[in-house]
Amino acid sequence: MASVRMTVAVAKVLRVFLEDPSQPRYGYELMRVTGFPSGKLYPIAARLQAAGWLIKEEEDVDPSAAGRPPRRMYRLSPGGIAAARLELAALSEQLRPPPARGIRGVPLPGGEAL
Repeated sequence: MASVRMTVAVAKVLRVFLEDPSQPRYGYELMRVTGFPSGKLYPIAARLQAAGWLIKEEEDVDPSAAGRPPRRMYRLSPGGIAAARLELAALSEQLRPPPARGIRGVPLPGGEAL
């Protein structure tokens, strides 16, 4: 499984998939939930698929009965679930604010001084 450069947009897409990893998602639904246009969403999906994180399948539906063409469905691969959780946890840790520190000699609220 290849690594994926983690951007805010990639993280946002992965969070949608991780809400229910067993639930396949289709492109329009992902665009609606993330707010991303197709020109932003589909390149992300392609990168995740190329890295082995996403599996792309075509919906098994009769186009004349459904009144629409089959949808391309995406779901996280088992390795993609693990990788996405790991990467999002690492990103969350990087974004955590540093512990509060006082100016030298000025006590912190807990009474400690630096």
